[in-house]
Amino acid sequence: MSTSIKVFVDGSEGTTGLQIHERLALRRDVELITIDPERRKDPAARAECLNSADVAFLCLPDAAAREAVALVRNPDTVLIDASTAHRTDPAWAYGLPELGVDYRARIRASNRIAVTGCHAAAYLLGVRPLVDAGLLPAGQRLSAFSLTGYSGGGKKMIAEYEAAEPGERLASPRPYALGLAHKHLPEMRVHSGLENPPVFNPVVGAFYKGLAVTVPLALDALPRSPKPGDLHAALARAYAGEAFVRVLPLADESVLDAGFLDVQACNDTNRADVFVFGHDTQAAIVVRLDNLGKGASGAAIQCMNLRFGLDESTGLASGV
Repeated sequence: MSTSIKVFVDGSEGTTGLQIHERLALRRDVELITIDPERRKDPAARAECLNSADVAFLCLPDAAAREAVALVRNPDTVLIDASTAHRTDPAWAYGLPELGVDYRARIRASNRIAVTGCHAAAYLLGVRPLVDAGLLPAGQRLSAFSLTGYSGGGKKMIAEYEAAEPGERLASPRPYALGLAHKHLPEMRVHSGLENPPVFNPVVGAFYKGLAVTVPLALDALPRSPKPGDLHAALARAYAGEAFVRVLPLADESVLDAGFLDVQACNDTNRADVFVFGHDTQAAIVVRLDNLGKGASGAAIQCMNLRFGLDESTGLASGV
């Protein structure tokens, strides 16, 4: 392989693809392969770019991502897919290395890596360590809600919000996916260690980016009746030494802004913040991240760094 990593971003016009392209353009160890804009939907032109790349990021709708995979004939091309198409496919590594040593090892060894969904990343970071520690049994049924910026809705939603006048209907938070079949649910189940997906309620707010997922827990209904301190200790152990996940102090008002949680405090970083709030019988696990960072483009680049033997924080801001 050459001293620089040859990278093709298939779908660089979308929000995630554009961010990946812009971030990597600043790096001296990366050579970006570009496609003639008029031929970006031409299968032959795309195939040429995909097969000449050391790594190709697929920032496409699910069907187009599957089409891109079918165009790859070069066995050495690494594919990092930001769509939902392969997140529960056992042949693909799941791109959230903080979930455990086996996740990180698979990313390092795989030529097929599926980037997490933004809501799923936050949910899994809050839940999986509690399952691994035996504090949540595999059969536990959970609920979760997420407050997110409108950039997660893609170019059409971004344009809709940015064209709105102050005081219009878009100023209010808007619950969505009310059919309770959000596209991130399959990966939330498969990678949580739980038998069931959560009852999940996302809400989009009138701000560009930033996300916080909350998982409420009735502690006295859990088999071991844990206390908030037990949850906090398990999360702190799981993420000790992680560059991009920090567990904030328990019962410390200084982590809040006059009692409020700032959903946007991780913006422009690849960091996820984990909080435990509550009392003896109830707790809330909250995970905050930038939905365009650790929830999308930052996570994709972190996976590339791992796969190519680089420090996984190369070109990424922890914001700590």
